[in-house]
Amino acid sequence: MSLAQETEMSDSEIDEFLGRHETGVLSLARSDDPYAIPISYGYDADARTFFVRLVSTPESEKRRFLSSSPRARIVIYEESESNPTSTYRSVVGTGTLEEISPAELTVEHIEQYGSAKRPLFEIWGQSKEDLNIQLYTLDPNELSGRRTEIDRDAVE
Repeated sequence: MSLAQETEMSDSEIDEFLGRHETGVLSLARSDDPYAIPISYGYDADARTFFVRLVSTPESEKRRFLSSSPRARIVIYEESESNPTSTYRSVVGTGTLEEISPAELTVEHIEQYGSAKRPLFEIWGQSKEDLNIQLYTLDPNELSGRRTEIDRDAVE
């Protein structure tokens, strides 16, 4: 049997964790329909804001969800092992995605979107005019982190 110890992460631990990662899962909800996608993101620890660039095609499920201004949840997680201990960390942020129009972009926005590690323009099977590239911020109204350490050799 293993023994687990769970600890809430402090705000500074959460900011450090989010600053050293670049990918996570974005979940959107609309009525009873869930939608989740892997994403890359930029994170501003001072503002505690995520910067997300989403690319979709006209017929995509992603575009249908985004057009409904859904509630959003972002999850960033990791697992690390140093025998016999495994450590799991995760941060969850909940809020609403806010689209940033190209006319509203500032130098600070561009720097943050540049922190998202995926290229701004990607190679797609469709022509570029069929793609919709949208820039969003997620300023979470809830942001929490948890660290769970499991001693696999301990007996309960």
